[in-house]
This record gives sequence, structure tokens and C-alpha cells, in this order.
Amino acid sequence: MFLYGGVKMGDKLKLPNLIILESFNGVFQAYFEAVYEIFKRDFVDSKPVFNKKQLRLKTHPLIDGKEYTFYHFTHSGDIENERLPDFRRMERIGWAKPVIEEYNNWGLKIWPQIRNGKDRLCIWLEFENDLDYIVILDVRTNYILPWTAFVLEYEHEKRKKQKEYEAYLKTRTA
Repeated sequence: MFLYGGVKMGDKLKLPNLIILESFNGVFQAYFEAVYEIFKRDFVDSKPVFNKKQLRLKTHPLIDGKEYTFYHFTHSGDIENERLPDFRRMERIGWAKPVIEEYNNWGLKIWPQIRNGKDRLCIWLEFENDLDYIVILDVRTNYILPWTAFVLEYEHEKRKKQKEYEAYLKTRTA
């Protein structure tokens, strides 16, 4: 069973605490900048890797001086220029890097998929009786782009991801 705030599953999983708006007295701009600082620490200032491939960021277009990838990790919506802040994504911004780097050590579900003609990898952090967390990576020839991360709030979303994962497992064993 997973719990928040650095509590672990077995002896393997340690996640950073959620970063919540209330810790910033409800001041969104201060919260937003703190969320960005975590993203910047994890993906801009450090050089994370996935399976020995360097992670790079989609930086253009910069939005208010922040990398495009940051907005995909913290905002939701289907129309690019109308995406809105997503507090569940923002709260978990510190989870993305450890999920990417530790997926194998933590025994997380991972599978490839094609979305919009692009090779992607899904990494699924499951929780018992809580919101699951998915990180999507865009696979390029010589590097990997962290593409987005989001929570699965509804059971039908979890069932859909489970079907995708099971379909992948069937192709592996066939």
C-alpha cells in the first residue's frame, strides 16, 4: 500500500511530500513559483536519465519564461493555449523524477504506446484506495522527453490503463 509524504511501500518506495496551496496561505502565485522551483530542480538543473538515455525538455515555446514541459506536467486541457492549472498535478510535481528514475526498482507498470504517431512510454504508480499517478515519456532516437504526468481520478480511467497494460503484456508473451 502506498501512502503520501515519504511513507513507503515495503522498503522500496519513498515519495516527496505533496506540495499544497494551503502551505502558501492560498497565494497561488507563490505556490506556482514553488512548484516551478521543484520542476526546475528535478528537470532543468539536474540531468536525469531513463534507461541510460538522457532526458531533455521541450522548451519551446517558453511560456512566461518557463519550459513548455512544465505546463504539461502542471496544467490540463485538450486545447494547448487553453490549458488550466491542475492542482492534483501540481501537488505531485516532485513525484515525476523519482517515478521515472526508480520505476524498475519500484516494480511499476510500464508499457509503450503510440499517441498521435509518437512513441510513448507510460509509467503507472498505483495506489490502493487513492489516486494513481501516470508519467508519460516521449521516446526519441537519442533521448527521452518527459511529456506529461497526471493523476487517474476515476475508476474508468484506471480500467482503461489496465486494459492498455494487459494488451501490451499479451503482445510480449505472444
